[in-house]
Amino acid sequence: MLNSVLGEAQSPLHILCLGAHCDDIEIGCGGTLLQILTERIDVHLTWVVFASNPARRQEAETGARLFSEGADSLELRIHDFRDGFLPTEPERLKETFEHLKHDIPQPDIIFTHYRHDLHQDHRTVSDLTWNTFRNQLILEYEIPKWDGDMGQPNAFFPISRATGEAKIRFLHEAYTSQAAKAWFSQDLFWSLMRIRGMESNAADTIAEAFYSRKMVLSV
Repeated sequence: MLNSVLGEAQSPLHILCLGAHCDDIEIGCGGTLLQILTERIDVHLTWVVFASNPARRQEAETGARLFSEGADSLELRIHDFRDGFLPTEPERLKETFEHLKHDIPQPDIIFTHYRHDLHQDHRTVSDLTWNTFRNQLILEYEIPKWDGDMGQPNAFFPISRATGEAKIRFLHEAYTSQAAKAWFSQDLFWSLMRIRGMESNAADTIAEAFYSRKMVLSV
């Protein structure tokens, strides 16, 4: 299904990326986005970050720019929800999703958080993604963290080693405020891609992994 969406097409490819926090999209599916952009020139990205503040907004803008280079267009939306408190603003958050649904072209692929992620903001964004969009391919990405909630993904996107290296380089270039955190490290990001590459027998040994809860097949 994903190969058919990304393959030769008569129309542009619209991708919607949803992240609770400023670096989530880049960590969760940044390598996949970079790889797609090396293979397709007609990609339109809508990039949405929900929790931000003035300092982190600038980092998010840099991250989106680096990871969307080569896209036909980028629409960047950065909201000002409070980090860690997304579940406490259900009405405003739901309205934000509804506006998004009506404002953008129908996406071919949506990247969002894993439903069973133990971070409350991540789970909330994932649930509202499924509640809002009913006719799209939704792929849930994974975020390594202290909680230890890594699961068994069922969809894999092999990427080149050059793409994996670019992902890590761009993350550190954009998110300087995170550099001092023990988890925000080159070896952690590379290790996860290497494990997922092993599991998917990726040709260049690395991959990003996703959870696909529902997929519509056609022949």
